[in-house]
Amino acid sequence: MTRLAGRIVTPSGVFPGEITVSGGSIASLDLAGDAGDDIIVPGFVDLHCHGGGGHTFTTGDAAAARGAAAFHLGHGTTTMLASLVSSPFELMRDATLAYRALVEDDVIAGIHFEGPYLSHARCGAQNPAFLRDPAPGELTELVKIGEGTVRMMTVAPELPGALDAITFLREHGVLAAVGHTDATYAQTHAGVAAGATVGTHLFNGMRPPHHREPGPVIGLLSSIAAVELIADNIHLHPGMLAFAAGSAGPDRSILVTDAMDATGMPDGRYELGGQEVVVADRVARLVRDGSIAGSTLTMDVALRNAVAAGLSLTDAVTMASTTPARLLGLDDRGAIAPGLRADLVVLDADLNLRRVMKAGTWIA
Repeated sequence: MTRLAGRIVTPSGVFPGEITVSGGSIASLDLAGDAGDDIIVPGFVDLHCHGGGGHTFTTGDAAAARGAAAFHLGHGTTTMLASLVSSPFELMRDATLAYRALVEDDVIAGIHFEGPYLSHARCGAQNPAFLRDPAPGELTELVKIGEGTVRMMTVAPELPGALDAITFLREHGVLAAVGHTDATYAQTHAGVAAGATVGTHLFNGMRPPHHREPGPVIGLLSSIAAVELIADNIHLHPGMLAFAAGSAGPDRSILVTDAMDATGMPDGRYELGGQEVVVADRVARLVRDGSIAGSTLTMDVALRNAVAAGLSLTDAVTMASTTPARLLGLDDRGAIAPGLRADLVVLDADLNLRRVMKAGTWIA
């Protein structure tokens, strides 16, 4: 039996109180009294992460993936998807097979394939050599061999065969995300109608909004889809983060890191999807053309930046934990309530991370 006291962030607000943990779950929640200055939030759920701590998810190597997940767990991410970038099908297949055991061991919650069915015009840091139109045979094989490991895929809805691919993903329990797209407003809405429920890093890798052609940004914000927001103050200005979150609301906004292996590491040269990346002063860019190449963000910093941008702590926690957990269908986590899994993050009064608990066990 473990007890934690502090200001507890629940779906309905922030209250002083005490949490009792037993057997990996939250046994009770007593919201009363003066419990000190610590702030307790649910474990973060990151749907979009390529690596960290010098380890990458993008090569399909299980040992490297364990290292990346462990690094982000140390920053409060208790549930995450391992994101790959656009790759040859052989790598996608091998990664799906290799990461099945990590899902079974609760190291990761599944795979997010960011590509390869993306727009050449909006490829960003994706390797253009690997971009292609959706291939039904590839999708069928990945879903079959993954046995639930494949949880999300980013698709540009304007590509030939994309709407059928999105419908296939939806029908097989895989989140379809709209991203790296040059789609029009109408094409974006068609993608959502076909079954897309997420927008991959809103604004980034997308046709920019125009008052005569709103494009995918306004198309997604005006739809039922949730939108990813990279709160590193590099991908998005804090004002734009606050605007997007205010437009979509916390139940349709998701904080993600889009972190790469350089996260938590010194400045220098790294690699992403077969392309050289240089990191300087926290910013990762492709050597070939200077495109932003992922981030060096962790979820604890994303939460802090979101609050600094003007979001309430309750809304920021909803975006970092509750909304992404709901999208993944993980109704046993993502909030602090009796009966849920004891994934908890203890922060100080300034929202700096102090301790992390996953399934009732403190992380060293």
